[in-house]
Amino acid sequence: MQVTVHQGRAEGSVQAPPSKSMAHRLLICAGMCQGTSTVRGISGSEDVLATLDCLRALGVECERQGDTVTVRGRDMRSASPEGILSCRESGSTLRFMLPIALLSGKNVMLSGSKSLMQRPMDVYRTLCEEKGMVYLQDGESVFVQGPLRAGDYAVVGNVSSQFISGLLFALPVVEGDSTLRISTPIESRSYINLTIDALRTFGVEVVWQDEHTLFVRGGQSYRPTDAEVEGDYSNAAFLDALGLFGGKVTVGGLREDSLQGDRVYRRYFDMLCKGTPTIHIGDCPDLGPILFAVAAAKNGGIFNGTRRLRIKESDRASAMAEELRRFGTALTVYEDTVVVYPADFHAPSEALQGHNDHRIVMALSVLLTLTGGSIRGAEAVAKSYPDFFEAIRALGIAVTEEEEGRA
Repeated sequence: MQVTVHQGRAEGSVQAPPSKSMAHRLLICAGMCQGTSTVRGISGSEDVLATLDCLRALGVECERQGDTVTVRGRDMRSASPEGILSCRESGSTLRFMLPIALLSGKNVMLSGSKSLMQRPMDVYRTLCEEKGMVYLQDGESVFVQGPLRAGDYAVVGNVSSQFISGLLFALPVVEGDSTLRISTPIESRSYINLTIDALRTFGVEVVWQDEHTLFVRGGQSYRPTDAEVEGDYSNAAFLDALGLFGGKVTVGGLREDSLQGDRVYRRYFDMLCKGTPTIHIGDCPDLGPILFAVAAAKNGGIFNGTRRLRIKESDRASAMAEELRRFGTALTVYEDTVVVYPADFHAPSEALQGHNDHRIVMALSVLLTLTGGSIRGAEAVAKSYPDFFEAIRALGIAVTEEEEGRA
C-alpha cells in the first residue's frame, strides 16, 4: 500500500494505543494459568495476533471480543502442540514462546518470516546446547525439544532483553529454583522490569538479587486474574511528535507511573527542540526512528547505543539514513552511534520507502506533515499500530491510500 500524507498541522486529542509489549506479556501469563483470565485492551496488531496464534497452538483457549480476550490457560509442562507455532514477523513472540515450548519435553516447531529467522537467536542456541536440549534452526523455522529444567543460567544482556523475559515466563513453573546471571551490561532493562510486573500481576514472583542476577523460585503457579493493557509510550511518541511542528496534540491513556522505558521520549523531544543534544537510546531503541526524524527537522543530534537498531524489522539506522537523505538531511551511521546533521530540510522529490518496518513508516509520516509526500509499503504499520493513519486523520492530517502500482 502507498499512502500520501498531506502537509498540515495536527490539532486535537487522541488516546494512545494499548502497549504491544504489555499485551504480549499479559496474554502469555494468562495462558500459563490453569484457569480463566480476562485481558482487556488487546489491539489487532499483527505481533499480538501472532502471540495469540502460538498460545492456541499450545492448547490455550483464547476468545477475542472487541479489545477483550478471555484466556483459558493450561499447564504448559503437559502441552501437546497442535501444528507449528507461527510467530509471523514478531521477534517478541518467537523469543517469549521458545522457552515455554521447551517446558513439555515434546518436539515443537516455531516458524516465522524470513526476516524474523535472520534475527539473532544464538542466546537460545547456546543455552540449549549447554543444558542438553535440542535446538535446530534453518531459514524458515526453529525446532526445539526440552524439557527445560531449573538451574543456573548465564545470559548476555546486550543483544535483546527478550531472551531473559522468555526464560522468566517459563522457569517459575519448573521444579527447583533458578538464577539468571546476566554476563554483560544490560540494555533495555526496563523491558525486563515490565515482564516482572506482568508476572507479579498473575501471582508469580521474580526478584533482582543484585544488578546482574535474577532469582526465580521454582514450583510456582500462575493465578488467573483480570488485567488491562496500559497505553503504549512507544507508539504515543509518533503521535506526540506531530505537535512539535506548529500543531497542538494531547495524547491520553498513558500511565505516569509506567515502567515503560520509552516514556523518556518527551524529555528527549524537549532536548531536540532546544539544541543539538547527545542522547543514549540503549534502553529505548524503538524510539530511534522518531528521534532521528525530529532531529532532522530540528537541530540535529548525536545518538549513542544504536547498535541494536540493526537487528529490528529493518536495519533502522541505515533505513532512516536512506530516507532522510531524500529530505536533504545528512545522517552518518557508526558502529554504536548515529549522527544527524542539521541541513536544508526540504520536501522529498520521490516516494519514500517503508522498509517493511512499522516504526520507519510512522516516523516518515510525521515528517511528511511538514512537506507532503508519499510512502510505499505503508501497510507495515499493521505490525504494531494498524489504526495509525486513522489516528492522525482524526488530528486533522489528510492521508490518502492506494494500492501500489496505481500511483
